[in-house]
Amino acid sequence: METKKIFGERLRELRNSLSISQMQLANALGMTQNSIGMMERGHRGTTIEKVVLLAKYFHVSADYLLGITDDPTWRGTEE
Repeated sequence: METKKIFGERLRELRNSLSISQMQLANALGMTQNSIGMMERGHRGTTIEKVVLLAKYFHVSADYLLGITDDPTWRGTEE
């Protein structure tokens, strides 16, 4: 699966899990509603800085957002 698509799906799922709108998320992070929508649809990527902001906002790892792992709390170590 394409990275932008995975990222968008996970972003949408996380946003919906908190029952917040695209506009609320955009306002909280200093982004536009249009950019959130485009990311969720997989039509737009984002910067490393925004991936970090989103990961911190949702309390998940950047690796989870990017589809590197399916564990939202993954920290890069395997046991």
